[in-house]
Amino acid sequence: MSETKGLSGTNRAILIAAFVLLLAAVGYALWRDSDAPAPASPAAAAAPGDELTALEERTRREPQSAEAWTMLGAARFDMGDFAGAATAYEKAVALAPESAAIWSALGEARVMASERDPMPPAAREAFDKAIAIDAKDPRARYFMAVKKDLAGDHKGAIDDWFALLADTPQGAPWEADLRRTIEQVGAIHKIDVASRLAQTQARPLTPAEMPVAARAIPGPSRAEMEAASQLPKGQQDAMIAGMVDGLETKLRANPADVDRWIMLMRSRMTLGETAKAAQALKDAIAANPGAASRLKAQAEMLGVPGA
Repeated sequence: MSETKGLSGTNRAILIAAFVLLLAAVGYALWRDSDAPAPASPAAAAAPGDELTALEERTRREPQSAEAWTMLGAARFDMGDFAGAATAYEKAVALAPESAAIWSALGEARVMASERDPMPPAAREAFDKAIAIDAKDPRARYFMAVKKDLAGDHKGAIDDWFALLADTPQGAPWEADLRRTIEQVGAIHKIDVASRLAQTQARPLTPAEMPVAARAIPGPSRAEMEAASQLPKGQQDAMIAGMVDGLETKLRANPADVDRWIMLMRSRMTLGETAKAAQALKDAIAANPGAASRLKAQAEMLGVPGA
């Protein structure tokens, strides 16, 4: 369930509005900062191909690092090289065979790399291993339900997706797609899911319960979304990229700000830049080793690879 590269107009508007609201909430006028911009970090300035080259070089330097192979797999997946992603994840899982997250990532890459079989045996094997290690792994559970749907057990698949939805943290990156899947499969096979979906609407979280990744970012208003959506797509993308890269640059200057590291991970995941989100987690922990458990918990909630 990796994020799809590219954003819908609504998602662009939400991300822009989220940044505006975040910056207002913390009094951090990113766009109007009069200071000279700090030099962009190599990771922030690198083109996708350069980033991939750097990750490949890391696997040559650290061939026994499951993390290095996992990040390479995520980067290749982001670029649409699903076969290459599967190869990298195979290296990673050989080094970390008890990681359910890597097994399920491998299964997803094998599904995406398959040109004919929508659920190839090798993918099913990877998902089975993930479930055996962690029965709650969301990606493996999602695809095991897909397997049921492909086999004709549409009601069973929907029941499994509802069970996954019940365990899904509010605001998890896959929540909206999971709801859409339930709606679409229900409509195709004339299975009424509307009432069950209505009953799954989560109550609003209290400030104490809310993940740091979402705190201080209330839902954007219709006016804010419409204003953001009036920009041409290219300008929207440039604005978002500038804000995210600017946030990363500020973090290089003040790496002790744990909450902003979490916001950076959230933004990268929203953009589908899972490899960059994983790198942000690594950099955040390196800069704040005392907050490692908190950072990992928030990253796991966001679906960051390697969390």
